[in-house]
Amino acid sequence: MYPAQRRDALVRLLSTEGFVSIHDLATRFDVSEITIRRDLKVLQQQGLVEKVVGGGQLTKSANEPTFMHKRVLQQAEKERIATTALTLIESGMTIGLSAGTTTWTLANRLRYGIRGIEHLTFVTNSTNVAIALKSNGWDDIHLTGGHFRTPSDALVGPLAEESARRLHTDLLFLGVHGVDLAAGVSTPNLQEASIDRVLMERTETVVLVFDHTKWGIRALAHLATLDEVDVVVTDEGDNAREIAQLRQLGPEVLTVSSSQSEGVDNHGRTAF
Repeated sequence: MYPAQRRDALVRLLSTEGFVSIHDLATRFDVSEITIRRDLKVLQQQGLVEKVVGGGQLTKSANEPTFMHKRVLQQAEKERIATTALTLIESGMTIGLSAGTTTWTLANRLRYGIRGIEHLTFVTNSTNVAIALKSNGWDDIHLTGGHFRTPSDALVGPLAEESARRLHTDLLFLGVHGVDLAAGVSTPNLQEASIDRVLMERTETVVLVFDHTKWGIRALAHLATLDEVDVVVTDEGDNAREIAQLRQLGPEVLTVSSSQSEGVDNHGRTAF
């Protein structure tokens, strides 16, 4: 396991268990305690964890990690997922994007004029996504109103939902906190689940985008069952069994591998 992979796994473990001792971390990851101390120091500098006596824990706000925390996790996977997801876009479409770091990565990669596409309309409840789209040269961006929720930088609440109900999209790129074959799609926040549900109801095609670390997570707020999703874009990880079962539920599943060269996905689609 590479250091970056181990640190990602360490953050996920602390997210689940809260506090873990340095000795236990060293045993679980089969490395020295010196290595774990070094990892904790790096993660503390990134604002993801706090070093405490004898071990480490998530920062106080990271039980549901903030946008800034999450954007540094699984960056390579998110880039490849975004590259493949973007091949679904055609000129003239109205594109919806939920809040989240994978959808934000997608917005960052979608440059004006790419593949000859010069006309798109966007709907989002994420200020970060809207800023990324504007920075890439797009002008027709509709940002829902609502309450600004800092952990995920999402706009939520009655105003956001009413705005979203008045708009229609061709594609919705939906980022999520957890995916489980039995429990479906979930998120830690009830208000965010509510606005995401409205966005789903107002689109022609739901495209679920998530990396392999989201498998098996059942967060507080249920969002949808997997048979309500039209397309899934994810990386393979060690989840071949889950992906095979997911295909049986109905969604078209596009996968990218962790070892592939950037630019082509496993279905032969040429990337942006």
